[in-house]
Amino acid sequence: MAEVLDINSHDSRDPNPWLALYLDSSIPMNLRTKQALMRDNNSKSAKYLLPLIQIWSKITMFFIHIFKFFFPNLINSSKILHRILSWGLRNFVSPDANLLIFRHFHVGSEILEFIAGNIKDVEIKGNPLKPRNFEDVKDDLFLKHDLNLYNFVINLNRQLNEKGISITAVEEKNLDMITEDQFNHIEFPNKWTNFLDLRSAIELFTPFYQLFLTSNDFLRASNSLQLDETIAIYSAQIMGTPGHLGLVNNKHPMIPETTYSAAYRLVLHGLAAETLHELLVHTKLEIKSDGIMTPH
Repeated sequence: MAEVLDINSHDSRDPNPWLALYLDSSIPMNLRTKQALMRDNNSKSAKYLLPLIQIWSKITMFFIHIFKFFFPNLINSSKILHRILSWGLRNFVSPDANLLIFRHFHVGSEILEFIAGNIKDVEIKGNPLKPRNFEDVKDDLFLKHDLNLYNFVINLNRQLNEKGISITAVEEKNLDMITEDQFNHIEFPNKWTNFLDLRSAIELFTPFYQLFLTSNDFLRASNSLQLDETIAIYSAQIMGTPGHLGLVNNKHPMIPETTYSAAYRLVLHGLAAETLHELLVHTKLEIKSDGIMTPH
């Protein structure tokens, strides 16, 4: 798949769209993550399996929706769900897709830490999620990710309201929590069975998510994707540069989307987190080059 991103393979009569997007620098993104995403988009799984899996996923979700209406608490086990997710990621998801999934938890945790660390007189005890292996997935990783987002927004705004303060631009930003490396320390299996692309994996896992979680947990997980706009606004207020808000696609959290679009919006959620994190990395590197130390 390396030739997909090789400029020497360019054919002007048949240009590769993923090569064009890989070379384009208008959207900030970690280089290795961008490589993984473009290879993932060009995989045979994404080309041929994804359309079929999407149809299966929507039909399955419809029947689970009916089942949950009549038997809302008959099947409810986050532990079983996360064991299924861990097993599926280990055995069937490609290394590129696994990198994108695992990296998302690291990136998301660091963004929340950045916001909390740059608002004066606010103290938020977070629960950073930085999985290193598939065993970490079993500890309700995906569920905790959704809970973290909502608890962060609630605790942050409770303190802002109680103390009568607001989020403002910070001149000397604390970026100690922002990781600059490529997350190369995580190794993923690459057997012949590890072929599923990112979106196919998410489409396959979403019905299991719906089945094994309570209706409240599943709806909260789906609606949390639209908090991309909220988190982006917090970051823009601190950075004093709202330009990156144009890169956010999951918007208007007070008007929820249907859960049937959750899989696609989850990919957009990951993209929004990656672009914001890369902007923070650039800011940190610029501060270092200027010789300005961040406060501790």
